[in-house]
Amino acid sequence: MKRETHTIDASGKVLGRLATKIAILLRGKNKPDFQPNKDMGDFVTVKNVNQIRFTGKKMEKKKYYRHSGFPGGLKEISLKKLFAKNPAKVLKMAVFGMLPKNKLQKKQIKRLKIVYAKT
Repeated sequence: MKRETHTIDASGKVLGRLATKIAILLRGKNKPDFQPNKDMGDFVTVKNVNQIRFTGKKMEKKKYYRHSGFPGGLKEISLKKLFAKNPAKVLKMAVFGMLPKNKLQKKQIKRLKIVYAKT
């Protein structure tokens, strides 16, 4: 099985629509011999991630949560702060949530490479 490399320019594209295209390429659903139990996806390189668009009021209202495992350990960060700090993490989390929740998920996300100019 030969894996291709896809390069996507993210400037001016909406986050969710871009993430679905990337998830399809990582899974290999664009190939005619796709099998859901096989890891047949391609490599994906995304450029200009810091120029992604967001629709609606997501920049102010969307929150990301994580938990430390200790009582009272729920942390939250807004999309605006996370995007300013690390735009690659926003896209990676969106794509990660669209991949299947099984052993293939971690293998497939490793083929995603995100490139952006740090300012």
